[in-house]
Amino acid sequence: MALFKRRKTGRPGEWFYCLEHHTVEEGPECPAKDRMGPYPSRADAERAMDTARERNLQWENDARWRDDASARDTTD
Repeated sequence: MALFKRRKTGRPGEWFYCLEHHTVEEGPECPAKDRMGPYPSRADAERAMDTARERNLQWENDARWRDDASARDTTD
């Protein structure tokens, strides 16, 4: 008899994208280190990698996050 049962942490209706298996799952099946989410719908979870890519591009091109002196706000 097991003293501790492994509980799933997700709820029905929460969708995740598994980075290891490249699949969408409802109410996480894989460990947190291997997944992105939760997402409100299956379609949003299916687009997880595209969404991450788009956000990364936005952040990389955001002047507030650049290290060059011309992009820094000097209005102290």
